[in-house]
Amino acid sequence: MNNQQRAYMFAAATVLMWSTVATVFKLTLRSLGVYPMLLGAALTSTGFLLAAMAFKGRLGELRRISKRDWLRAATLGFLNPFLYYAVVLKAYELLPAQEAQPLNQTWTITIVILSVPLLGQRLRWSSLGAILVSYLGVTIIATHGEWRLVRVSEPFGVFLALASTLVWALYWIYNLRDSRDELIKLAANFICGTGYCLAAVLLFPQPWNGSWTGWAGAIYLGLFEMGVAFVCWMKALQLSENTARVSNLVLLCPFISLVLIHYVVGEPILGSTVVGLVFIMAGVLWQRSLASALPA
Repeated sequence: MNNQQRAYMFAAATVLMWSTVATVFKLTLRSLGVYPMLLGAALTSTGFLLAAMAFKGRLGELRRISKRDWLRAATLGFLNPFLYYAVVLKAYELLPAQEAQPLNQTWTITIVILSVPLLGQRLRWSSLGAILVSYLGVTIIATHGEWRLVRVSEPFGVFLALASTLVWALYWIYNLRDSRDELIKLAANFICGTGYCLAAVLLFPQPWNGSWTGWAGAIYLGLFEMGVAFVCWMKALQLSENTARVSNLVLLCPFISLVLIHYVVGEPILGSTVVGLVFIMAGVLWQRSLASALPA
């Protein structure tokens, strides 16, 4: 097996893990409140990242992190895992999974928009077209395709799902400016982020007595959504001769996710959800093609 084949293997494993996230979100929220679930996931992910560092003999590098870098980790850790997952989990609590999941896929488009004021990039007309196509999909999903009524089924839930893309885009852009090793900075971010999650649980008590399936879901999310998936994805990008080919596999996630939402969560998938998701992903794919066409 050559490196490119191994890259596809790791990427496929990542896609399968990420495709289960929406389903696990919805099932776990039936047993646990947002903050207990988030704390369980963050603790699990932090433990996994520290174990990965220990396995590589790099755990001692955390002691050599400067105060300035710890302050940066405290800021990034507030954005992710704490704020991002707190917002997105609340969105899943309010919305059907088939709506929250596609709306969350617009984070790529949000990055393009925020790159204008934060990175000084210029928004081209073609990029604006991609943005409009994606947000047309958002409108279709939010209104269930009822154009005449223009009535959003759950306004606050839709707001939170879109707000989560803003938080993730901010995290992605600021993380881009951090040149430290990915594993080191992610571990530091999650150590700080877990502290915020613990504070939220203490300050805003929510149901703790979930069934074992609730805690299993929180551990699963921490291990596979935040931990193993990250390591597999980084490995796929490192091994691939063409990162664009590997990256495009991620576009399969929302469609596989809809199948799982239907058969595992039990939600009947609306036609408006499928149509809206196609528009969203078409806009994302369009924007990706524009980015890859830019001169190096």
